[in-house]
Amino acid sequence: MRTVVGPGTFHRALCSVVFAAAVWLGDGAPLAAQTPDIRQHETIAPGIEHTEIKRGNFADAGKERWTIHVLTVNPKHARLQLAQAMDEIAGAETTTSLARRHGALAAINGGYFRTDGIVRGEPVGLLVLAGKLLSEPVKQRAALAVRDDGRQLQTAIVHVGWQAELRINGQSHPISGFNRPREADELLVFTPEFHRTTLTDANGLEAIVIRNRVTAIHEMRGSQPIPAAGVVLSASGKARAWLQTQLRRGARVELKTELQTRPTLSFQPDFILGAGPQLLSAGRDVSEAEAANYSTSLYRVRHPRTAIGWRADGTLLLVTVDGRQPQKSVGMTLAELAALMRELGCEAALNLDGGGSTTMVVKQKIVNSPSDRNGDPAGERPVSDALLIKPR
Repeated sequence: MRTVVGPGTFHRALCSVVFAAAVWLGDGAPLAAQTPDIRQHETIAPGIEHTEIKRGNFADAGKERWTIHVLTVNPKHARLQLAQAMDEIAGAETTTSLARRHGALAAINGGYFRTDGIVRGEPVGLLVLAGKLLSEPVKQRAALAVRDDGRQLQTAIVHVGWQAELRINGQSHPISGFNRPREADELLVFTPEFHRTTLTDANGLEAIVIRNRVTAIHEMRGSQPIPAAGVVLSASGKARAWLQTQLRRGARVELKTELQTRPTLSFQPDFILGAGPQLLSAGRDVSEAEAANYSTSLYRVRHPRTAIGWRADGTLLLVTVDGRQPQKSVGMTLAELAALMRELGCEAALNLDGGGSTTMVVKQKIVNSPSDRNGDPAGERPVSDALLIKPR
């Protein structure tokens, strides 16, 4: 069912989605609306509703306007899942493709990622799946933790610290990262979730480890196959020199990884997805708390935005705001996005990857206007992962 709401009309079902029409100043403070919102409301499935909000003066080309899409999800009727592009770390795939491939009713793009190069799609920030660290956090940025046991959805926004080390022959060396391009003097670990091979250059040492035993050591070759039942240790510079003194075929190695979440999680998550910054906590705007961990442009410039949040009763909201298209939508600063999520009734909210990545898919079709796609029907940006809404 689709309902259009404009001047002189009212639809009761929309009250739970949008509380008041407003426009924003640059600092995110809401103002009284100059023109009424125009809203289209559709029930996608039991407990899942999609609302398009057009806000601002669309009749005057010189005025600002926003196009906002909101998915309102009752977790008693739907599940929240994470889908990886190409089912691996080193892959990129459009949100539309991920939604179709997994049979999702709706989807939005997920976390930050590398946008070019041989490992395009590799997450930039935390990724934990089924308790396994696959990508390390960046500067303890905010992350989304989710558990869904088939009956109940549990969500939290956490900041995660980490430590990891490799132990050989009673000696230890810090691990620099997981499943990403190797830089100078680094020791990396590549897991089977990354790709068939490490995709590294030849300027390093790579050791194949299966069931905690070194089975092969390769110098100056690069891009070694990753065993299904093991990992590849990849080192350069000083880390390589240390490995050379420690590694032997048959040697036993041990990987130790520890994550510290703030606040402490009360559940074991199915996944933790790095993004950020956190926008709301207990209904308060906390978006400025992490400003030092991101660029000034990300904070202060209006961009397309994607966010996730939830109300006190557990209702889940997935939100996109189009941007970089003045005739359609100018985008938002993070303060403006926090104000929007609070207006929508969220007590907690998290910013996800935005810009050209911002995409919402409903019933396997794009409903928003991705900025990469503007003027180019084939321009939807491939992303690292997507958050999917599926029926229970």
